[in-house]
Amino acid sequence: MNMRRIIACMALALVASACFSAEKEESLDQLIARAEKARPDDQPGLYIEIAERRLKAANDFYTEGKNTDGESAIGDVVTYAGKAHDAAVQRPKKMKQTEISLRKIAEHLRDMKRTLSFEDQAPVQKAADQLESLRTDLQKRMFGGK
Repeated sequence: MNMRRIIACMALALVASACFSAEKEESLDQLIARAEKARPDDQPGLYIEIAERRLKAANDFYTEGKNTDGESAIGDVVTYAGKAHDAAVQRPKKMKQTEISLRKIAEHLRDMKRTLSFEDQAPVQKAADQLESLRTDLQKRMFGGK
């Protein structure tokens, strides 16, 4: 192969990769709409993905000093974690993975709380506690606890 063909193939590969990447990364609003319309088996994972994205946004907001936006994003984390919990309860096969994801998000919230000023810690701690409650409920349902 000559050099022009190699460069043309590499350019084509880069363009195809960029197009695939752009399609793969949907906006938060698109993801929310897709989650609402998704099959019940797919909803827990989609809601967890939304909660994780909002968690990252909250972390970014707090880092930038936008505490009000951070607190709003934390509220969204709790909302979508709750939706993931409710969807997982309807589909017992999804409980384990949802429980694991809720544990990781709650852990991240506790880690985030430690980086915040005292005044900003309460909503984050409350959210972590709420996720722990959801997680505990899933564990009880999985293992037949009272």
